[in-house]
Amino acid sequence: MAQAYEPDDIVQNWANIWLQSLRDYAVTGLSEDGRIRSWNPGGEAIHGFREEEVIGQPLEVLYPAEERAKGLPHTALAAARREGRFEGEGWRLRKDGKVFWASVVLTALRSPDGTLVGFGEIVRDMTDKKTVHEAVLESERRFRLLVDGVTDYAIFMLSPEGRVTNWNSGARRIKGYAASEIIGSHISRFYTPEDAAKGLPQRGLAAAARDGRFEAEGWRVRKDGTRFWAHVVIDAIRDGGTLVGFAKITRDITERMEATRLLEETRVALVQSQKMEAIGKLTGGVAHDFNNVMQILRGNLELLESRHKRDGWTRERLDKAIDAVERGAKLASQLLAFGRQQPLRPIVINLAAAIRGMDDLLRRALGETVEIETVVAGGLWNTLVDVHQLENVILNLAINARDAMKEGGKLTMEVSNAMLDDQYVVGFTDVPAGQYVMLAVTDTGTGMPPEVVQRAFDPFFTTKPEGEGTGLGLSMAYGFVKQSGGHIRIYSEVGHGTTVKIYLPRSTEEAVETPAPQPVTLLGGTETILVVEDDKEVQSTVVDTLSGLGYSVLKANDAEQALAVVRSGVHIDLLFTDVVMPGPLRSPAMVAQAVQLLPRLKVLFTSGYTQNAIVHGGRLDPGVELLSKPYSREQLAYKIRQILGVPPLARSAAAEETRPAPTAHGSLRLLLVDDDVETSEAVGELLKLVGHDATTTGSPQEALRLLEAERFDVLITDLSMPAMPGLELAQRATQLRPTLRVIFASGHEMPAVEALPFRWGALRKPYSIDELDAMLRGFDE
Repeated sequence: MAQAYEPDDIVQNWANIWLQSLRDYAVTGLSEDGRIRSWNPGGEAIHGFREEEVIGQPLEVLYPAEERAKGLPHTALAAARREGRFEGEGWRLRKDGKVFWASVVLTALRSPDGTLVGFGEIVRDMTDKKTVHEAVLESERRFRLLVDGVTDYAIFMLSPEGRVTNWNSGARRIKGYAASEIIGSHISRFYTPEDAAKGLPQRGLAAAARDGRFEAEGWRVRKDGTRFWAHVVIDAIRDGGTLVGFAKITRDITERMEATRLLEETRVALVQSQKMEAIGKLTGGVAHDFNNVMQILRGNLELLESRHKRDGWTRERLDKAIDAVERGAKLASQLLAFGRQQPLRPIVINLAAAIRGMDDLLRRALGETVEIETVVAGGLWNTLVDVHQLENVILNLAINARDAMKEGGKLTMEVSNAMLDDQYVVGFTDVPAGQYVMLAVTDTGTGMPPEVVQRAFDPFFTTKPEGEGTGLGLSMAYGFVKQSGGHIRIYSEVGHGTTVKIYLPRSTEEAVETPAPQPVTLLGGTETILVVEDDKEVQSTVVDTLSGLGYSVLKANDAEQALAVVRSGVHIDLLFTDVVMPGPLRSPAMVAQAVQLLPRLKVLFTSGYTQNAIVHGGRLDPGVELLSKPYSREQLAYKIRQILGVPPLARSAAAEETRPAPTAHGSLRLLLVDDDVETSEAVGELLKLVGHDATTTGSPQEALRLLEAERFDVLITDLSMPAMPGLELAQRATQLRPTLRVIFASGHEMPAVEALPFRWGALRKPYSIDELDAMLRGFDE
């Protein structure tokens, strides 16, 4: 009998050895009602349960609560009972409560007569593979979302034959087809008929298949029949060397192509590229430096003029030098105008009044050989424009017309309403359709050939003999009109004269009266002006000019130093600052902080180049006052009086009497102590103006050393200093000098103190020079 069962025993022994050796698989034997009957080491390794903990337990013990609630264990057993086998994946439970993703094979075990005797279950932990698989699926999902979310590019796949197999939203936007309309179509559908007839689609696919990639540009056709210029890339997709299709990316670059075309036309038109480069520099920082140089020259020439005005020989040469500065300033102004960087002060006007007001000026400029006729249409609309700059443009056009009529002729200025419709502006990308006021300047001169008309607005281009023009007049007109939101064109024919038409946008606001030119007279004052200028030579010239006009002048080299002076509490009537200065703090930001500290402070900007700091859209910001460099002494004097809002009276003996005078006992020796050195220096300068000798320091210890070595009448100290409080300094100082009087200065109220053993007073920052002088006088009473 033993020999009859020997083979079965061997097989059973091998099976047991195999089951006990498996650790990557949980092999479980189940009863016919689903209870665990056997458990291998793999079961313990995967589920964490020991054999004695699970034998006799239902299969549900290996499922998470959510899966049990869904009845999944019974479903699996029922399927295996019915089909003989159940296979699937799902969440299973470990002993420590954690779940893992399992691959499950559940097999029904039957006796030879078909009776169900139980189940065999094999479980494998597939968590890592599931994580990787889900990551791949998520990556593919995100990629599909990314591709479909791209709207600037048409991205789609092609079969090896060139038929569309998928379609993203960018393709739908660019080409106009929905995916249902185009999938299955050949790419030749997107080509123009002439390109399709040449076989371009097939050539592109063949090149991509051969070289792996094909790239080209050309016309493509949308669903609605319109054409666009496309940049196309076709990449061959291979699987183990077998071509399975193509990836195609198309981008609509019509705008870029048009921009390239316009750029090429501009390059061809502006053949004098070196001159254009020079203009670009001059209309930037170089223009600023150039105008600074002009300001230094003009300011010092006028200072010399005021001293040597009785010397006829010197005066004549100074006048010539100042005239040269004027020409240089005009040149810089024209360059800035061409670059559309001239700060404008537009107002709503009716052009009829402006044109008629120039009649006398034009007659003097053109002479008796040129007849002038002005034609104004009825019902003329208003426009928003800088009157002064417009007059310069008209004068330049009139002088050009005069030069084209050597033997005399007729100049006609016509003003009328005009409508530029969509058809007209289609060729001008920067001209919106709408209502305009048209100014036409027509002469009966020699006219210009087409090639000259094309270059007429080019900077430095001129047909005049050398030395008879800079070639900037029309360039300046072009820049000004464009900066004003308008349009300008030239119509000319050789032998039949020239017409320049300027179109300025209509304004529906009510016109204001054109401001009459104000006489510029040399007027001074006695107020305090803070000059902020980084160019030391310009600063020195301005300070001397303002001092000569009677003003008290403080100075700062940059925006941060200017704020320190403002915070010092010194009284300031006007802040006169350059717009463009080096350093982290920009002038407009400095001005904003200064006005917050001193709400009544008046501000005047100056610059040779605004760099869009106070100019936006070509126009000065509301409420901003600007004096462009280079300016004359008269212009500076008038602008300051205009801003300060007081009667423009020249400095006189009466005005002189209003200035603080020295104390009754003469000059006092003052020691100023403030940890802000700029504050001390600013107050010290003011004290010198009222006749006192001031020594400044930012260190309380240094102040005590000075008191030991020298005699001082008054100590002026800040209350709050990190090194030593002002009260402590005053007490130690008066111990050294018992007769010393003390003034406490602070941005806060003087704190309550017990009786101090010395004469003292307190000033609240900001304080004026009058308040400080009054307190000094009080010490002597």
